[in-house]
Parts: sequence; structure tokens; C-alpha cells
Amino acid sequence: MSAAVPTILDVAARAGVSKSVVSRVLTGAPGVATATRERVQAAATELGYVANAMAQGMVARRTHTLGAFVRDAATPFYGHLLTALQERASAVGYRIVTATGSGSFPVSEERRALETLVSLRVEGLLVCSGALPVEDVLPLAARVPTVVAGRPERSPALSSVYCDEHGGGRALAEHVHALGHRRVVVLTLEPTTSLTLSPRSHAMAARLRELGVHVTQLRAEDHRDARLVGVGEVVESALAERATCLMTASDRYAVAALEALQERGLTAPEDLSVTGYDGIGDVAGSLLGLTSWRQPLDVVGALAVDELTTAIDARAAGAEVVTRHRAVDGSLLVGRTAGRP
Repeated sequence: MSAAVPTILDVAARAGVSKSVVSRVLTGAPGVATATRERVQAAATELGYVANAMAQGMVARRTHTLGAFVRDAATPFYGHLLTALQERASAVGYRIVTATGSGSFPVSEERRALETLVSLRVEGLLVCSGALPVEDVLPLAARVPTVVAGRPERSPALSSVYCDEHGGGRALAEHVHALGHRRVVVLTLEPTTSLTLSPRSHAMAARLRELGVHVTQLRAEDHRDARLVGVGEVVESALAERATCLMTASDRYAVAALEALQERGLTAPEDLSVTGYDGIGDVAGSLLGLTSWRQPLDVVGALAVDELTTAIDARAAGAEVVTRHRAVDGSLLVGRTAGRP
């Protein structure tokens, strides 16, 4: 005889709470203490309730709505990624409900935004944040199919689509070396600051050292001002080091470095070559001429939506949901801000 299918009452009994509390937790509703929420989620996982209930009931509750959390839609990276997600979702018959932060939201607020999206009965989640730890995403991924878009991720509990941060950082470093630079300053970030900017910046420094370049790493966390990073100090340090190139982790930092040079009556690449990373929007145009690494966010967004809708269809059919992690290659954007020393 097969075992009885667990019910919401079984979960409530295992967790020592009422049926209504279990319901609020499993639908992502607010107002439940963190400890209680974790206890209910653990009980549901132990009993196999979440997977069974979702697989059996999804067909009757299809909304064809996806939830997308974007850390800061005002920035070119997240703004372009969100557009790519929306365009692909529309093309395959889904709509997207979006929650966005300001780029300075604490992790707790980002987590709450995801819970709000789940409470709206979306069929799947798209998470676009370089700050939110995967540990905060996994409880929600256990309830609805989830794809992390725009950053590297390795958890087997969800899928991810991202640009190859290590490959891009190394390739850009090789371009700087090929130009003839042998003293380079790299502005690096720690993983606690950004899960995307950190690996690319450290990959730049590591590859340059492999090529025999004298590298000075300056931590962004040590140079903060109202613009998040005191790029003026970084530029001063690069000049004091007699470096011929400053490599930054994003186009925003590169533009700030160019402004700092201009304020000092200096230019790139004549006085100091400067490179960025992302290659998105107007910043990547010929007017500024920034040397950068272009991320194909249209491809990342489309693949992320495809991964998510495939997982949703599998769960609706009661089939196994297969997760995978896909790295997308970027391309070198050769501009005027980096030249031969």
C-alpha cells in the first residue's frame, strides 16, 4: 500500500502551528515570524508536501504570470536586463510582475520583495540581484520554480543564466596586456559587495599577474564617498603608482574615473588608460568611446525566461524539474579610452 499524500494538516501538526499559519507561509504572505516560517518550511520539506501540492494543483491555477525582482532598474545593467526579460516573457505568452529596489536596499528588504511576489501567486521567480545571497532565495525556490538571471550561481535547487564573469575579466586583462601595459591598477570588489563585480575584477588582476604585469589592487570598499566609490582617490593612487592603466569593474566606475581625470586636467588614454565592464546603452556608444567588455543581456534575459517557463511546464505536468546553470560569453568593446602606453 502506498503512503498517504501529506496534507496541510500534517504540516501544521509537524510544525506545531495552525493550518492558517501554514497557509500564510506557503503562499508567501507577510506577518509570520522568521523562526515560525522556517519551522513550517522545514516540516513541509520533510513531509514532501510542497512539491506534491504544487505539482497536483498547478494546472488548475495557471496564471501565466512571472515575478521578477530587479535590484536597481535605474542602472543600465538591470534596466536592460529587465527589458529583455519582459520582451521574452511576452513573446512566449507570459506577463511579468516586477518588484525593484533602489540599489541600496538591505538584503532583508530584497528578501521581503521576493516573498511579496510569491504571495501574488506568480508561477515562477526571476531573481536579478548581485547582492542577495542564494541562501535567501532557496526557501522560495522550494515553492516555485526560480531562475537567477545575470549572476553566476551553482546551487542545484535552482537554475541560473549569466555572463561568464571570469572569462570576461581575463579576456579584458589580456587586451590591456596586448596594448603593452605593464603597470596596472585594478579596482576590485569583495563578494559581500557584489556577486558579479567581484569575480570579474579579481579575474582581471589574476590574469594580469599570470602575464607578468605589475598589478596594484585597490579595494572599492576602502574608497567610499557619496558616489559609493571614491574614484578620485583611486585615480590619484594610480597616478602615484606610475600605472599606465586603470581597470574598473563596471562602466559606471570607468565613467567616474574619466570624470576624475578631467577634473585634474588629464585625459584617457594620454595620461591614464581606463577600462570599464558591461558595454550597455549610451555608455557603450562611440561618443564616449569607452573600452569595455560587452555583456549580451538580451541573450541572458531570453534564456532565463526560457529556463523558467520550461521548469513551470514540467512542474505543472508533474514531471521532474531539471535545473542547470548557463554561462554566456561576452565580447570585447574596443574604444578610445585605452591605448598603448
